[in-house]
Amino acid sequence: MADFTAQDVKRLRDMTGAGMMDAKRALQENDGDFEAAKQWLREKGLAKSAERSDRESTQGAVALARVDNVAALVQLKCETDFVAKNADFVNTANDIAELVAKQGEGAVEQKAEAIDDLKITLKENIGLGRVARIEAKEGQILDTYLHVQEGRGVNGVVVLLEGGDQDLAHEVAVNVAFAKPAYLRREDVPAEEVEAERATLEAQTRNEGKPEAALDKIVTGKLDGWFKRMPGGVLLEQPYAKDEKKSIKQLLGDADVVEFAQVLIG
Repeated sequence: MADFTAQDVKRLRDMTGAGMMDAKRALQENDGDFEAAKQWLREKGLAKSAERSDRESTQGAVALARVDNVAALVQLKCETDFVAKNADFVNTANDIAELVAKQGEGAVEQKAEAIDDLKITLKENIGLGRVARIEAKEGQILDTYLHVQEGRGVNGVVVLLEGGDQDLAHEVAVNVAFAKPAYLRREDVPAEEVEAERATLEAQTRNEGKPEAALDKIVTGKLDGWFKRMPGGVLLEQPYAKDEKKSIKQLLGDADVVEFAQVLIG
């Protein structure tokens, strides 16, 4: 029996990009000799994924899973839309999302071998992207939305409300998918970003020749607009897609968004 440890298997995987079982077998076949195991993997064509590790993964699939009062979103990344539409690739993403919904975000480690196998069979740089999981407490309302394109999810949303009803939660989820907010409320925007924008707006307003007495009111109004249109924007400040005269905060009424998550491809 070859003498090697789980850490040896991990080290060989990291260096070659081979799958877990392939790395283990390589060490077994070569009596634990690390260099011989690397050569064995190369000869078998099982180490090629290492050559792809620096390629950019801008494509992929978003998987959504709902289990009771929990929803999970998983982004599995690859290089091309051809692979992103592959059934094995999409099914793996779905399996990971369901596992996360049932067991938590740490459960993704259980699918490391499956991802490694995809790298070999599909011959692309494939990896796990963003993972999000939201659990509703008693009385809270959870809703989801997934935009599917050519057989794979590309835009997934989970929204958790306090108050309101399922229809309202769904309207908010669809609006998030459309508007792609970066923050829930303006207090979530980093203070340094807000102060920098305020300073810029104040300088612009002065250069416009506005009276000093009205400066603060004008800048505050411009800052309100910035929260809506800044990169990503603030969800509660954004206009409701079906009635742009109404903000999401106004749409909610007495209800409130506890949290939301959005995972996108591209």
